[in-house]
Amino acid sequence: MTQTMTSARVIKVHPSDNVAIVIEHGGLAEGALVEEGCITTMPIPQGHKVALVDLAEGDQVVRYGEVIGNAETAISRGSHVNETNMRMPVAPALDELPLATRQAPVAEPLCGYTFEGFRNPDGSVGTKNVLGISTSVQCVAGTVDYVVQRIRRELLPRFPNVDDVVGLNHSYGCGVAINAPAAIVPIRTLKNIALNPNFGNEVMIIGLGCEKLQPSTLLDDRPVKIYENTEAADPEANVLSLQDESFQGFGEMVAGILDMAERHLERLNRRQRETCPASDLVVGMQCGGSDAFSGVTANPAVGFATDLIVRAGGSVMFSEVTEVRDAIHLLTPRAINEDVGRALIEQMAWYDDYLSQGQADRSANPSPGNKKGGLSNVVEKALGSVIKSGNSPIVDVIGPGERLRRKGLTFAATPASDFICGTLQLAAGMNLQVFTTGRGTPYGLAMVPVLKVATNSHLGRRWHDIIDLDAGSIATGDASIEEVGWELFHLILDVASGRKQAAADRLGIHNDLVLFNPAPVT
Repeated sequence: MTQTMTSARVIKVHPSDNVAIVIEHGGLAEGALVEEGCITTMPIPQGHKVALVDLAEGDQVVRYGEVIGNAETAISRGSHVNETNMRMPVAPALDELPLATRQAPVAEPLCGYTFEGFRNPDGSVGTKNVLGISTSVQCVAGTVDYVVQRIRRELLPRFPNVDDVVGLNHSYGCGVAINAPAAIVPIRTLKNIALNPNFGNEVMIIGLGCEKLQPSTLLDDRPVKIYENTEAADPEANVLSLQDESFQGFGEMVAGILDMAERHLERLNRRQRETCPASDLVVGMQCGGSDAFSGVTANPAVGFATDLIVRAGGSVMFSEVTEVRDAIHLLTPRAINEDVGRALIEQMAWYDDYLSQGQADRSANPSPGNKKGGLSNVVEKALGSVIKSGNSPIVDVIGPGERLRRKGLTFAATPASDFICGTLQLAAGMNLQVFTTGRGTPYGLAMVPVLKVATNSHLGRRWHDIIDLDAGSIATGDASIEEVGWELFHLILDVASGRKQAAADRLGIHNDLVLFNPAPVT
């Protein structure tokens, strides 16, 4: 990507673009010189688009070298271009896309980079050492929250190598059509979250007893070992049900969970950080609270870091189907083979149908905040979003709730919702997440470090204690995409090693898990 900048502080990404976005924090006033012959005819806010040419009704509006819409009415040069005077183009047809047609770029392996992680018996590596307490039904969430606070106060001080204990609460488990085909999505999500590398292969499930989603369903091939309220409780116990008749009152239930947790903590406490190659990184890339700078600052820098991780042999996933759908024609050529290309198309088609069944379509995205930040429609948003995927070949596609299968760049299909996407990337096995934002969000996850990257320096300065990295210097020309990409790569290694702490972890800002459940509720 190249940038053309003028004295009026606007960014034109591609030579064929007929709009540019305003850099100045206060925007441009009427009468500002944008380029020779182009003077603003009205005030234009920061991040919003200014027309560089006269556009007749129906003319294409071009940004990133791609059509992002058509003029609804005539738009004069120097005018404000936004959702009110531009209509959205038709989405790319899925049956006409090129598959695996781009020759993979030549990239030298990136050797010698390491981080200090927690190696697991299955070969995966954690960036945290956390006791995760799974739940089979929402009914037990309050009890688990209560017990987590007790564990933090009474048990964790005795286990200095364990970073935290978290309850993996959710709203699923009963009152749902558990045998419906689409129910596989939330069920496999819960199964796979428990296997996240930051939990050290210690699976602990609290159930009620009468729920449709029995705890044994979440254990796959692992043996079900029930905790019994006896002096000789099985030290390997991984399931406790509150309705067990041996418990007399809430106090005994809590005591049983504490006893069971202590045995898991003892094993987790034996883990020590060790030097691991960067190839053991599994990084999820996500954006939220996006603005028009996302596609020219933070996301390109993230894409550069994505390519560095892939060159180092690591794993990166990008997601958010609705923020990929309108740029899918740019991705299918990058598939490593035609099967992967077809898998991308299948995920797009599945989601088109899912939205249609809900009597919605892609126009439900973007949000009001995205529009205030200069993103006029989901086409413009998608073209800026997919830049997080860098330039590497796409080696695999996984469905929502599935685990990562291959090293390299994977598309992990998820909704664009920040919380659902994060939950599904956890299930896929990420051990660290990078989250870009232009409007700002305090989003965080207790289970993995979340690094937040600001797209503009105004946000970076205002939220100085929440943002981990400011990519706004790219817009002002004070830093290059490559420089910020390398800075992010080194920050990822430092946070994965425990040498630095993500702002969300330092502040204790953590969001709830939110399952994607496309199946009916009964």
